[in-house]
Amino acid sequence: MAELHELSALEQAAAVRSRTVSPVELVDHHLDRISRLDGLLHAFVTLTPELAREQAKEAEQAVMGTPAEELPPLHGVPTAIKDLSITRDAPTAFGSGALVGFRSPLDADVVTALRRAGLISLGKTATPEFGLTAHSATDLGAEPRTPWNLGYSAGGSSGGAGSAVAGGLVPIAQGSDAGGSIRIPASVCGLVGMKPSWGRESSGPTPPDPAQLAVRGVLTRTVRDTAAGLDALVAYKSGGLAPLPRPAGSYLAEADRDPGRLRIGRFTAAPNGAAVDPECVRAVDVATELLVAAGHVVEEIETPSGPALTELFVKVWALKAAGAPVPAGKESLLRPVTRMLRERGAGISGVEAFALLAAMQGQARAVIDRTAGYDLVLCPTLALPPRPEGWFTESGDPAEEFERTMQFVAFTPLQNVTGQPAMSLPAHWTPEGLPVGVQLVGRVGDEATLISVAAQVEAGSGWAARRADLPEH
Repeated sequence: MAELHELSALEQAAAVRSRTVSPVELVDHHLDRISRLDGLLHAFVTLTPELAREQAKEAEQAVMGTPAEELPPLHGVPTAIKDLSITRDAPTAFGSGALVGFRSPLDADVVTALRRAGLISLGKTATPEFGLTAHSATDLGAEPRTPWNLGYSAGGSSGGAGSAVAGGLVPIAQGSDAGGSIRIPASVCGLVGMKPSWGRESSGPTPPDPAQLAVRGVLTRTVRDTAAGLDALVAYKSGGLAPLPRPAGSYLAEADRDPGRLRIGRFTAAPNGAAVDPECVRAVDVATELLVAAGHVVEEIETPSGPALTELFVKVWALKAAGAPVPAGKESLLRPVTRMLRERGAGISGVEAFALLAAMQGQARAVIDRTAGYDLVLCPTLALPPRPEGWFTESGDPAEEFERTMQFVAFTPLQNVTGQPAMSLPAHWTPEGLPVGVQLVGRVGDEATLISVAAQVEAGSGWAARRADLPEH
């Protein structure tokens, strides 16, 4: 029989509804794993065990007094919240020493949505300062590790979330993605990580992102769990001023739908010109074979953008850093890379910023036009396999640290700029046993097709059953 932590989020929810297991048992089981394994993984920055157990008892009472079909879809299942998402019941430091101890009077909409779906948060997961880098090392704790090799980084900025799910500390965890921050840890932790379309889910109650880059989602071990997570987010509140059309049913139902024979374009050259590791190209080859076996047509295409878009993105990223909510007098507590980016952003005038955003949106339009003839696009998630712990920061030079970030994430910012939905799927493991993901990219607003095809790839690959071999302390 499978251990509780080996069950998917939907399998855990089904067990709760059938009264095979109680929410209290699930929460206690996962808290026990955290107590034994998080010293190796470094996924959590804050734990809320008392609150989680209290909510689990309430969830257990609801099971006893509510028909199973009326329970929320993920009722009683443990989760975790990224430290960039504000929460009333736990501090939110945004990965920064300048904001240690900050407590919000409000919950982020994503937190409310997941709670309404029945999920119980066990705490907050690690993220780099303001989510600005592709690793999750901070001044608040050790860098989160991928469970596939504890000497390697879990990526970022949702690195703690990726480490927690891959390590079986929770079956589903909240993440956010403004330049790849869900898809990066998904790739290096062997998980499913989807960035929804811009405007699909709500960023409230915090101010919206004027660059229209950041979205919120979940990291999971299966496509079905990811679809259920998206259902939870959109059921609570839409994210767009002009709501995006949704499927007639649920996103979860799309995982069981045959999408028909589709035309898929693929490219493997990095938009920013970075060298792409052969293992990352091999992952695309593996995914291509699976897609063709499922009946789709896969065609080689030119990389739909070039270094000009990356240069615009980097400048806008500096603007985002400059706008981070740093309390007065605490600038000296920031990490060197954060201070560097904020200085760059502060040097951009309002007129130039306006022009940068317009130019970036113009580039996005061109990319969408170039790929409009394809139902989906396939490419690497990252230009490099997982990086050793400390690789990003080993030089001590913040400029080099950020340069390595952009080398690593050569593919992921493109979809944030265009607003397209994109999903990283496990596709390949290196000879050393490290996971390498691939990206499927959909048309704006079409998460449904993305989920349907991703479910086919998952079914044809068998990777959903693979587990990292962690030492059981």
